[in-house]
Amino acid sequence: MTKPAFVLVRPQMGENIGAAARAMWNFGLDRMSIVAPRDGWPNPSAVAMASGAGRLLDEARVFATTAEALGETTFVYATTARSRDLTKDIYSPEVAMADAVARLQAGQQVAVMFGPERAGLENADIARANAIISVPVNPEFPSLNLAQCVLLMGYEWRRATAEIVPRETAYAGTETATQIEIDRLAEHYSDRLETAGFFFPPEKAEGMKQTLRNLWSRMPLTRADVQILHGIMRQMVRWKERGD
Repeated sequence: MTKPAFVLVRPQMGENIGAAARAMWNFGLDRMSIVAPRDGWPNPSAVAMASGAGRLLDEARVFATTAEALGETTFVYATTARSRDLTKDIYSPEVAMADAVARLQAGQQVAVMFGPERAGLENADIARANAIISVPVNPEFPSLNLAQCVLLMGYEWRRATAEIVPRETAYAGTETATQIEIDRLAEHYSDRLETAGFFFPPEKAEGMKQTLRNLWSRMPLTRADVQILHGIMRQMVRWKERGD
């Protein structure tokens, strides 16, 4: 599947272009177009800030006008936080990137426009877009840094195209304890606590044992956890037997 082109319209600072390239590469995007960069091109400041994503800058396409940059596209999104006097569909970043995936899979050429740092996209640029992407930011401070906006769109692109595990546990040299191992741990503690007279009074003993067994089942124990808990009880028993 072709990836969307990220079009930076009249960017003012080379550092922001480099940071945008780095953000794109973080999420697997590599098609950058630059429209009339204020400080010319190539820009040493952009290269310095790209830090590992220099290939994007080497392959970036530079255009004199927005019209030229969008000439080969079939669907264009414009990122803007301002209310504009133009009637267009407005997408959230998440929905926009999901829509972009569907369009790209259908063979369309897609682009996302980002405006200059000082004032964002002008109406003349937005008029060329098919839809607007609006980020739900604080209305009292809606301005996003260019690279931040690129990073946000890149993140939503990655979410729309990659299989992301919402939650997982990283085991450090161990694995989840088996039911047999948990049963043995429960028996070890139950036996030792009974010897120590913990289950008292007698009429409540069975309920206390069941509660203790349920506690072990509720805990996400690893094999290493089980070994440590066995060791703790053994040491406590040895300490008691020594009479220290």
